[in-house]
Amino acid sequence: MLGWTIRDWQQAYKEGATPESLLGELLTGLDTTDVAWISLLDQKGLDEALAGLKQKLQDAGGEIDKLPLYGIPFAAKDNIDAVGFETTAACPAFAYTPEEDATTVARLKAAGAIVIGKTNLDQFATGLVGTRSPYGAVPNSFKPDVVSGGSSSGSASVVARGLAPFALGTDTAGSGRVPAGLNNLVGLKPTKGLFSIRGVVPACRSLDCVSIFALTVNDAGLVSDTMAGFDADDAFSRKPPYALPLDGPALRRPGPIQRLAIPDHPQWFGDQQAEAAWNTAISQWRQQNVELVPLDFSPMLELAALLYEGPWVAERHAAVESFMTSHGDDMNPVVKGIISKAGNFSATDTFKAQYRKEELQRQIDELLADVDALLVPTAPTAPTIEAVNADPVALNSQLGTYTNFVNLADMSALAIPAGFRDDGLPFGVTLISGAWKDTELQRLACQWLNAHPTPLGATGNDRPEEAPGAAISTPTIKVAVVGAHLSGMPLNTQLSERCAVLLEQTTTSANYRLFALPNTTPPKPGLKRAAPGEGREIIVEVWEMPASAFGSFVDLIPAPLGIGNVELADGRWVNGFVCEGYGFEGAEDVTEFGGWRAYIASRA
Repeated sequence: MLGWTIRDWQQAYKEGATPESLLGELLTGLDTTDVAWISLLDQKGLDEALAGLKQKLQDAGGEIDKLPLYGIPFAAKDNIDAVGFETTAACPAFAYTPEEDATTVARLKAAGAIVIGKTNLDQFATGLVGTRSPYGAVPNSFKPDVVSGGSSSGSASVVARGLAPFALGTDTAGSGRVPAGLNNLVGLKPTKGLFSIRGVVPACRSLDCVSIFALTVNDAGLVSDTMAGFDADDAFSRKPPYALPLDGPALRRPGPIQRLAIPDHPQWFGDQQAEAAWNTAISQWRQQNVELVPLDFSPMLELAALLYEGPWVAERHAAVESFMTSHGDDMNPVVKGIISKAGNFSATDTFKAQYRKEELQRQIDELLADVDALLVPTAPTAPTIEAVNADPVALNSQLGTYTNFVNLADMSALAIPAGFRDDGLPFGVTLISGAWKDTELQRLACQWLNAHPTPLGATGNDRPEEAPGAAISTPTIKVAVVGAHLSGMPLNTQLSERCAVLLEQTTTSANYRLFALPNTTPPKPGLKRAAPGEGREIIVEVWEMPASAFGSFVDLIPAPLGIGNVELADGRWVNGFVCEGYGFEGAEDVTEFGGWRAYIASRA
């Protein structure tokens, strides 16, 4: 079971395996001295978890499918509360025993998942290296002398080595992405507020996100769907919008990701192996159905610098102020030194930095007005633990070059594997887009990994085919078009202007006839339901558009046309173009062509 994906665990249960046997065997095989773990589930805790799972299954009427994560083990970073475990934030003197689960953990448990352990981290989630912990530095899962990345070091390590199919981390400045990139994992950094942060030890509360480490994009997506949702008890939780603006920058509009900004002069800090891996990945991305647009990333890099070089460090101080006052000597000296810089900034400095942040965000949106997302190296270098210990602040800062700005700019991000360096270390890239574009990022990531699969983590297991999900994150409406709105036809722009996505070309059922309507400009057809045996299949395209744009689309449709319901060849009924009866007067029956495009071609 080591290296199993969530799908593998689900299949095992369908074939008759039981949580008692599988989880008992898994926990027996885990090493309590493994530096990636801070605490592990004991037998008493397992018995209680299994009893709770049994009750959930009974409540579900014995239907395992109603518990999408039934019996699935997972790990949680040890700054996330889970009943039955201490929360230490990698600082023993800070440890406390929570009385309730963090909201994210509670939602996973409600879906049938079981916490098997709490994982190591850079103390108080302050770091991107995985070395700032009294429990020990977590080594890279491919080369033990190299950093694992942090701060969610332990969570990345246990997933990469196949000890758990997924794990929770947190991500304020890259802590859920850098370890994913350095360990050949998927690292999902959601839109701020998509997952509740109630029950999480804060780093910067206004920027904190719970993140997901998984072996596949589909697994990360399933966990995301389970945890997502508004939490009224979390002041930073946000409800997903019904619609995204159609007139904003491209990366904040709904719709597929087709144009990707890349850094015009990436920073590598002398790491030629990383640079070579990036160049290889870029050449492969150019073969995907996307356009790469080199841009000057200076505004993003300046925004990134504000996070640690500006007064936002005071927000970290706010999270641990009383503890630092009474237990400062119990803190990691590097972490303490970073957080202590809060005293260098005044309230005036904070407002000035906030103003600059807003200015930079406006510049970034203008810079990215015509691109749908960013494609960046997840980590521009992979330093050794020894090198980081010798220069802990500078090398840590380098790792955050392409991650620190994302939450400040209110963006979503997804770190994914992108091959290997010549020295055998994994190399990763990160897809970044606007808030609430999480689903679109997952879809593109699936397409990439299907074209360029890597083994799962450090397990050596083959990557399964990823199933691309929805093309648009916000609510959508499907509509079948039959004439002038088809791809390449004169009115197709009415769809593209509304960020519509072509889902498929198919046909109607064999119950329709097609007519060329008289006196229409551009020429338009009318689709008419026929009596049984008197129709035939007509070619249509099914498009999906944001529900918020559907009304303005319908408003453009002239009489006698309108939107009704059309039956497709496979029996589905979708919104589609229909024609009122009077519109067929004087119309030419062109059913024999099987579709509007063929009829138009015949007139050329």
